[in-house]
Amino acid sequence: QSCRAFAMSRVPILLAALLAISAVTQAAVVRTFPPLEQFGQLLEQPNARAVVPFADEDNYRLPNDTIPSHYAVSLTTNVHTGETKFTGTVAITLSVVTTTSTIVVHARQLENFTASIIQQGVTGATAQDLTWSYEEEREFLTFSKTDLSFTEGTTWVLTINYEGNLRTDNGGFYLSSFTDDSGATKYLATTQFESTDARHAFPCYDEPAKRAQFTITIKHDPSYNAISNMPQDEAASSSGVTAFQTTVNMPSYLVAFIVSEFVYTEGELNGLPQRVFSRKGTEGDQEWALTTGMLVEKRLAEYFDVPFALPKLDQAGIPDFAAGAMENWGLATYREEYILYNPENSTINTQTNIATIESHEDAHMWFGDLVAIEWWSFLWLKEGFATLFENLAVDLAYPEWDIFQIFHAGSYQSALVNDASPSVRPMSHFVQKPSEISLLYDSVSYAKAGSVLDMWRHALTNKVFQRGLHNYLVDNQYKAANPSLLFEGIAKAAVEENYAVPATVAEMMGSWSNQGGVPLLTVTRDYEAGTFTVKQSVYTNDKDYTNDKLWYVPINYADFSNNDFRNTEATHYLLNTSELVVDAKLDGENWLVLNKKSVFYYRVNYDSRNWQLITNTLTTRPHTIDPRNRAQFINDLYRFVTSGRVEHATLLQLLTYLPQEDKYSPWSAANTVITLFDRYLSTDEAYLDFQFYVAQLVSEQFDKFGVNDLHGEHHLVKYTRNVVINIACLVGVPRCLIDTTAKLTALVEQGTAVEPNLQSQVYCHGLRQADSKVFDFVYNMLMNSNDQAERRLLISALGCTQDATLVEKFVSSSIDQTNSLRVQERITLLSPAYSRGEVGLLASIEFLQKNWEEYAKLNSGFGGVNPLYSDIVGISGYTVNDKQREELQKLVDLVKDSSYVPTTLQASVDANVNANTAWLAANRDPLMTWVAGFRSGSPALGASLLAVLLCLLAAKLA
Repeated sequence: QSCRAFAMSRVPILLAALLAISAVTQAAVVRTFPPLEQFGQLLEQPNARAVVPFADEDNYRLPNDTIPSHYAVSLTTNVHTGETKFTGTVAITLSVVTTTSTIVVHARQLENFTASIIQQGVTGATAQDLTWSYEEEREFLTFSKTDLSFTEGTTWVLTINYEGNLRTDNGGFYLSSFTDDSGATKYLATTQFESTDARHAFPCYDEPAKRAQFTITIKHDPSYNAISNMPQDEAASSSGVTAFQTTVNMPSYLVAFIVSEFVYTEGELNGLPQRVFSRKGTEGDQEWALTTGMLVEKRLAEYFDVPFALPKLDQAGIPDFAAGAMENWGLATYREEYILYNPENSTINTQTNIATIESHEDAHMWFGDLVAIEWWSFLWLKEGFATLFENLAVDLAYPEWDIFQIFHAGSYQSALVNDASPSVRPMSHFVQKPSEISLLYDSVSYAKAGSVLDMWRHALTNKVFQRGLHNYLVDNQYKAANPSLLFEGIAKAAVEENYAVPATVAEMMGSWSNQGGVPLLTVTRDYEAGTFTVKQSVYTNDKDYTNDKLWYVPINYADFSNNDFRNTEATHYLLNTSELVVDAKLDGENWLVLNKKSVFYYRVNYDSRNWQLITNTLTTRPHTIDPRNRAQFINDLYRFVTSGRVEHATLLQLLTYLPQEDKYSPWSAANTVITLFDRYLSTDEAYLDFQFYVAQLVSEQFDKFGVNDLHGEHHLVKYTRNVVINIACLVGVPRCLIDTTAKLTALVEQGTAVEPNLQSQVYCHGLRQADSKVFDFVYNMLMNSNDQAERRLLISALGCTQDATLVEKFVSSSIDQTNSLRVQERITLLSPAYSRGEVGLLASIEFLQKNWEEYAKLNSGFGGVNPLYSDIVGISGYTVNDKQREELQKLVDLVKDSSYVPTTLQASVDANVNANTAWLAANRDPLMTWVAGFRSGSPALGASLLAVLLCLLAAKLA
């Protein structure tokens, strides 16, 4: 049985955790490098444009003739019945900056406007009715009256009555629903306004720099409650009418309100009340988010030395939520899986996700809320800080977690991968239209910006960086800022701390925010003189690509005689120059490592002799080098090998140290590389050689970690175990397949629960060999679960099955409207199937061939592209042989002339498939030649590896 299982084990398990950066659904188009190596990064952006708009284009920015100072918003909803219609009145207090005859605001999908205006500060002034016109393209709602002029320096109150409908795409003011424990459908109304959807709830100046105060009143059924950014105004509220205190000065996109039957848990720390809201029946799962939220807010306020600005802070879990979370000031909103934690049933991933995502949103209360961005072109100025502090705040609250290993394996790596394109955009990037703004919610704004900011935190020292952020926040609070103001704050801190910087902060940091890409540092040692030369160039996946980009690059290093990796301050700089020689007086027989702890944002390639010295050290004393540097060796070498910069043997030989590795970030890097290799090679005739090689790397650590969760383990031990299990089962290590299958069988037949932290691995690898009985058991678990985190885990696991009939049942459930799948879940089923091997890929193609039109009609959520297009392009990224290509082309021919896909579909598919073909042509032979030699020349085998080999041979002969 174990040999049969081993022979069947050719299913790659891609780590989705490396992908999750963006909070908004992104568009997908052509990739320029083998798509399996992109790990979910954005594809090339069709709407990317130069920093200056074309002169003949309309300006999508509102006129600056008038500016708002206060909104009084009153909304009426009968959402308790599921009715979508709502009515509203908004009274906007505005000041006239330049004399004008029109007032222009934004509105989206609103109707039946009536409007009047009255001048303030004028005795006897009366309201005057206005006429209105609407331009749909720019969503401009314009008010005017014949012979009425709004004079510079005057103040007016514009009152607009209107009607609208709660949306069903999880954007704007929208309808959400869930089924309670009795089976009844419950409704609620909630909001998601970033970046341009406040205009759907009420007409407004919907730009981030046009801050104002908001007084919200909501009329609703008395059985429901309402919450918003501010505490309730008890004096102005009554049964069925909830009024709120007036907000501080804030952007429109941060306004939020929820009308529901939510229940909450509350606490208070340092005088700040905090509450966590969610649907009835989940009160017991709110504690972790509440306690973490209180601690994180305290740590952030201490770090910035700037107190939280509002009188309360609420967090709410929403059943239907397209974004991961949203930083509404004083009322952050989340997917339920990112706010609800059950100590008995939830995984350590869920626990960590809640902590990091809550920290991300709390950081926004300072970066984005207290200090807004002038325009969306500077989105990184808030999202980069939130990405940094989702890790740093957790590190301050839970230092024993060593959270930056997870950051390094996730955001940092995804940023480096995305930045390898010659056409990648810079962090600061001009946009106008809402469709263009949505494209900025990508790896550059989040992962890269967070990595670059973390680099400067280390290079300039945390002391200078921390004081610089304090200066920036204090100097710009309740205003809108741009990157220059951040640079000024840090430069001021360097002076205050008497810290010498080698160039202006604006020059240094601006070289990273104003140009796209990432540097490659090439290190060449003079082994006789003890010096080394560092040359910078732009890194792309095409080693022959050249560009004259230069950065201000911070550098530090460790070597055999000075192997303390703790001090990460920069000791040298490439100051916008291409080359630097460092007289380090190095011993020629010992290793050199640049970029201690891998905190600076670039790749490093060494001469072949230094790579060999590093490999020798990893083989003999791996823990003398920091684990993040060990991980980066693997990540960098994979890129260098597959782009032709380094011989394949360098990477494959370095990986042979892994039997001694027990840390998360290096194993995560190894998992990425091995999974990618496996995906390309799993149908190769010599695949057994590759399986043997990887089994030799992983078996020792698999035996150490096992498949049982142990109480009291270090946080990252649980992560590492999961990665090791993934690799071991991926290449069919018999003990791994036997143990995971046994745990799943015990659940099905005896009801023996699988530990939460092992569920993903056990369900997936157990289902790879499961019959319909086991599959149906897990499938029914999904359909009956009310836990969103568990549902996501089960969806991912069900895609692992290698029975084509069962895969077909699974993917077909996406269009079965009678089942319990949520709207946002339906478009997530195909990816777990087609990314797990040929069986799932071909089954997914066949399903779309038969049902493409029905699948195309599924709701992709706000801002999303059609799921048919997304999944066809996704499938093309996993297409690696002729059979797969032929079936995919049949599908493309069926749909390419439909209105559901763009005309670029064929080109996108061809680019991905051709890139994979080119990858195999360049890499297959050197890889397989080396692993064949490794197998034939490996030393005496232990008993477990001998058993592996015997199973491999038996399977080959069968």
